[in-house]
Amino acid sequence: MAEQLEFFPVQSPCRGICQSDERGYCRGCMRSRDERFQWQAMSDTQKQEVLRLCRQRLLRKIRANKLQESEDPQQPSLF
Repeated sequence: MAEQLEFFPVQSPCRGICQSDERGYCRGCMRSRDERFQWQAMSDTQKQEVLRLCRQRLLRKIRANKLQESEDPQQPSLF
């Protein structure tokens, strides 16, 4: 597989929400505290790896929420 050249720096995924969830990840960007603090010192390759991990964390969170919703019994609508 050919390696893709990077012409632009990897942008920070920060969305300005900056609150930690119960697992210690930012609710806005899904980075850990260390990943947020070390972002400027990371190489582009390291940043891309962090972004990959953030996507995985977000997908896991979405799946967990869907499972939780499907397990909750729904009351039928009266209207």
